[in-house]
Amino acid sequence: MWQEFRDFLMKGNLVEIAVGLLMAVAFKDVTDAFVNGIISPIVGSVLGAPSFADKTLKIGDGVLAYGAFIDAVISFVIVGFVLFLVVKAYNAAKARQSKGGEDAEVAEDVAVLREIRDLLQARNG
Repeated sequence: MWQEFRDFLMKGNLVEIAVGLLMAVAFKDVTDAFVNGIISPIVGSVLGAPSFADKTLKIGDGVLAYGAFIDAVISFVIVGFVLFLVVKAYNAAKARQSKGGEDAEVAEDVAVLREIRDLLQARNG
């Protein structure tokens, strides 16, 4: 059982997931700082308030904190857009890399086919 557990922990995918998770946490801090320090004040100044976090609506005895929700939505959209750009760049790089590999494979295949052709011509010729 311990060997199985150790094998599970040492799998490459688990390590990659852990690194990705740590990067996501760090990226969240950067995004929060960007949203709270730059975006919210700009948007808030247009709407007359420096931040959305203090925007609330009192309903009876309850308080609806819609400003925090607006901040979270802005943060989500920014994270989603940046992740979209990262995935798009990754896919483009991966496509370029695989295309280069395919070109090398095609060139190798053409060389083998030419060799076969030459051998057949020599044999029949």
